Amino acid sequence: QVQLVESGGGLVQAGGSLRLSCAASGRTFSTYFMSWFRQAPGKEREFVAGITWLGGRPSYVDFVKGRFIASRDGAENTVHLQMNSLKPEDTAVYFCAAIPTGRGTDAGSVDYWGRGTQVTVSA
Repeated sequence: QVQLVESGGGLVQAGGSLRLSCAASGRTFSTYFMSWFRQAPGKEREFVAGITWLGGRPSYVDFVKGRFIASRDGAENTVHLQMNSLKPEDTAVYFCAAIPTGRGTDAGSVDYWGRGTQVTVSA
């Protein structure tokens, strides 16, 4: 059974940092783009960042470039999202997701989802 389990969310003040982790299990993810999406109340789920399992090539949406860093640890089968200089508008539930490499960053292309972890940034 494929599982993506997020951890590391919480409450932080604006300007602070959090590190999210996603433990992946149940299959080989070498052909996947391991992604992070987020969903704020009343808004659609949106792509934030991701990294290819093979090659470790990261990709970011413009509004997190320079603040967020995606990484993966092959030995631990885990991906991370280091979030720095957090803003109140970053408040959302963050989801780990696996997309077949080359299929883009649309939520409809996701094969596997985690259950999400809440990130709250206070002003």
